[in-house]
Amino acid sequence: MDRRNFIKASIASAGALAVGGVQGCAGPAGTEKEVQIPGQKWTGWRKGHFQIHFIYTGVGESAFYIFPDGTTMLLDCGDHNAIGRGKLAVPVLPHSAKHSGEWVARYVERVNPQGREVDYMMISHYHSDHAGNDEFFAGEEMWEGEPYRFSGFSQAAQTLRFGKAFDRCYPATGDPLPLPDDFDSSSPAHIRRFYKRMQKECGLKVEKFEVGAVDQIRMLRDAASYPGFSIRNICGNGRIAEPDGTVRDLYEEYINREHPDYINENAMSLGFVASYGPFRFFTAGDFSDSLKLADGSRVEIEDLLGEVCEPVDVAKINHHGHHSMYPGLVKALSPQVYVSCVWDQLHNLPDTLSHIDDRSSYEGDRVLYAGIYPPERRAEDDGQEWQRVVDPSCYEGSHIVLDVDPSGRKFSITTIAACDESMTVRTYREFATRG
Repeated sequence: MDRRNFIKASIASAGALAVGGVQGCAGPAGTEKEVQIPGQKWTGWRKGHFQIHFIYTGVGESAFYIFPDGTTMLLDCGDHNAIGRGKLAVPVLPHSAKHSGEWVARYVERVNPQGREVDYMMISHYHSDHAGNDEFFAGEEMWEGEPYRFSGFSQAAQTLRFGKAFDRCYPATGDPLPLPDDFDSSSPAHIRRFYKRMQKECGLKVEKFEVGAVDQIRMLRDAASYPGFSIRNICGNGRIAEPDGTVRDLYEEYINREHPDYINENAMSLGFVASYGPFRFFTAGDFSDSLKLADGSRVEIEDLLGEVCEPVDVAKINHHGHHSMYPGLVKALSPQVYVSCVWDQLHNLPDTLSHIDDRSSYEGDRVLYAGIYPPERRAEDDGQEWQRVVDPSCYEGSHIVLDVDPSGRKFSITTIAACDESMTVRTYREFATRG
């Protein structure tokens, strides 16, 4: 199938709405219980709620956070030639005529209580599917005598205005080892140039992410009204933080003897746990790597992260479900809900889904919401027992919205059709926080 016909088929395959039912639209007398009704338009954010929007484009990873007081953050905004993967590509939605940075910005405008103003942005690590790059871009113009290219965050910034950026190793790219400017389609050089321009023209502040910090990412508008909300930074640059703030450097403890001068950029990913009352949420970018020890054995850094993690209610899957979520981390987190950001047929692979479905790791039900679980993936995985964890709403491209009640004792997952910009609800489901 050529590129044009592939695009047409991708759009057509995402056109139908697989809506699910929901029972009950009202709470006790005199109160209103808001639910999202399948087939109707998503109703928006309400003050006091903590929301995360996992935005599907079929190209990269992006998540938009709305804290209880209305403070906002865009975590990752990737762009790369995903459709160039051919048979491995998934549908690019709403369509491929625009790059993902524009689709993300347009989505943020629709849901952001502050319109185009976004308080924080964060790049989990320097891969183009999370940050953008200089080799796959929507356009360019000259700035300070050199081409300035619009890709990922730099394209989104044509519409959105960011207040502060959190970066894994700013102001240099040398923690723990230098990254060459041409790394991964020149992603580091691209982001440095983006920072420089935004600092000059828009007053962007850039700050290094502090592993172990408990107040670096905080509410800016009315924090005093929501004392139960906080974010704890748990990993970054190959380091992980104990609950007491002690920081372990995995690349000093466990030497990668195969490549002593090499690091896996995925393992540098920034991660944190967000708490709202008893509710807990985990995210850690693409955090994954296998380190070879002196005796020839291997250790998975996700298992090491599991040693410092506590149970959560919702977990974003590391590395898009591509050979990730090792048993030690799964057991430590023990979430009810997993969310996976997908842009490739090789995401949510059998080993990953087996890990999260393994009932010997922890008891209780669990469900996976993925941006898409395409027919090719379903056919290849047909009949596997772990398919039971995949919610059918994942079959078509969907945005996934996590909404946590002000009490922190209940939360919901809404899936929204990504085939257009109508914000049409596909499914809605409520959960009780385990904590």
